[in-house]
Amino acid sequence: MQIKAKDILPILDWLPKYRKSWLSGDLFAGLTVGIMLIPQGMAYAMLAGLEPIHGLYAVTVPLVLYAVFGTSRQLAVGPVAMVSLLTAAGIGALNPSGPEQYLLYALTLAFLVGLIQFSMGLLRLGFVVNFLSHPVISGFTSAAAIIIGLSQVKHLLRIDLPRSEHAHEVVWAIVQNIGDVHLITFGIGVLGILIIKFGKKIHRAFPAPLVAVVAGILLVYGFGLADKGVMIVGNVPDGLPGLSLPSFDTSEWVVLLPVALTISFVGFAESYAVAKTVQAKHKNYKLDADKELIALGMANFGAAFFRGYPVTGGFSRTAVNNDAGAKTAMASVFSAALVVLTLLFFTELFYNLPNAVLAAVVLTAVAGLVDFKEPIKLWKKDRADFFMLMATFLVTLTLGIEPGILTGLVLSLVMVIYRASNPHMARLGRVPGTKIFRNTERFDNLQTSDEMLIVRVDGPIYFANVAYIKGKFDKWIRKQSGTLKYIILNMESVTNLDSTGAHELYEWITDWRKSGLDVCLSGTRGPVRDKLRAWGLIDCVGADHMFLDDEHATAFFENRKADDDSEDLLTYAVQSRGE
Repeated sequence: MQIKAKDILPILDWLPKYRKSWLSGDLFAGLTVGIMLIPQGMAYAMLAGLEPIHGLYAVTVPLVLYAVFGTSRQLAVGPVAMVSLLTAAGIGALNPSGPEQYLLYALTLAFLVGLIQFSMGLLRLGFVVNFLSHPVISGFTSAAAIIIGLSQVKHLLRIDLPRSEHAHEVVWAIVQNIGDVHLITFGIGVLGILIIKFGKKIHRAFPAPLVAVVAGILLVYGFGLADKGVMIVGNVPDGLPGLSLPSFDTSEWVVLLPVALTISFVGFAESYAVAKTVQAKHKNYKLDADKELIALGMANFGAAFFRGYPVTGGFSRTAVNNDAGAKTAMASVFSAALVVLTLLFFTELFYNLPNAVLAAVVLTAVAGLVDFKEPIKLWKKDRADFFMLMATFLVTLTLGIEPGILTGLVLSLVMVIYRASNPHMARLGRVPGTKIFRNTERFDNLQTSDEMLIVRVDGPIYFANVAYIKGKFDKWIRKQSGTLKYIILNMESVTNLDSTGAHELYEWITDWRKSGLDVCLSGTRGPVRDKLRAWGLIDCVGADHMFLDDEHATAFFENRKADDDSEDLLTYAVQSRGE
């Protein structure tokens, strides 16, 4: 198969078709998101434990690289609160000796995230993220949002708090130090929160964070608040980010790998979820999960080699980008251009920016991530998913980010295995006056016979569930003990049959017939018939005991034909591939 250039570089799919009418929307959206990125990038970098300037570096080259390689035309890539917190947690485990080594670890983490995501994209492993179920992501996100919020209290109140992922430790430290609150700092932070919160009500694209930043700078500068104890950003280096190199020390890679994997999965899950939501409103392009992984990997490579830190697609910025009229990824290029202009000419304006305002930016951004409605809804509709959500939430909140996401992943896999190993099975009866068969536990007044057991298995028959299926059969057979003569196994919902399933099915049929019960199969699908023939099961059950549906199977056992063409239909019940 010939590979086209646009398959490697999705920008070649839309850029040659670019319309002049799209320019105004892309330009306005790009400038709007760029204005958001400046305070958010600085705030999230501080959350990650880095100097604020590295948040601006992370929204230059990475944005352009995503625009070239990404398949979403509205996704806004950059630092986000969750990834920033994970970055701080991962690097904290290495106990860096100073800011330079901390930055080196951040660059290395971005490189590892890029390597993992890029490799997953090449290997077409985009489906892996599906193993993080929605309840797990909801529980993890809510707990992480609380941890992020607590981590910013020290900047909002200007009190000493430990750097910890354990919510109870931070809460206890707040209680112990509440008497040391710096009231002016607290007032500035509250003002920032109010501006951002109520500014959003004016219009979704209103640059409320930037307004809060400007207000904070003016207050500090106008009243000399830095001399009164208000902590400020101070000197912000100007100029474009220079080239940087991550560490290639494998011992450091080993320590950073767990958090790199976490960021890779969580970041992609968040990014792809919001990209799908927005793409549903635009029918002129399609998302490709594997190409999205490659694009995010390239964006993180850009962060690693241009003094940034791990990035991914963000919910709020993407929503604003779409609402502001973005038609293509050119909007991201315009956003990056605005940040570059800021780095070249306007960084000195941020000298008097209070840390409390940056904390307000983070707090308002994560406040909406705590989902109160989802656990209530799951409690009413799906208790298993509710307990999975709560377990992930509590583990994340008390033990930390990595144990939380690991717990969620394990619980998701356990639930998949449990549901696969306990498939739905139905004992069937005939709807009176029809040829239709339904579940006797769901429908009343169905016609059944003490001499006949009709069972439908909804799912594959394989090594993980054969014991469960056999147990259900044994239970129903015992209930009709003494009268039962015939078993009809309806396989219309059986999607696969592995070697264990084939071996067990052979044993069941053989044992049932030895005990005097006749057996037939109905509704078998083509791929499953291929497996039956390959394992000699059609010969075992008998071609004359294979039927298209339950109607013909019951007719066979009742020594009558439902239709005159029953024998002519035999070939359709046993035919396999290649015949």
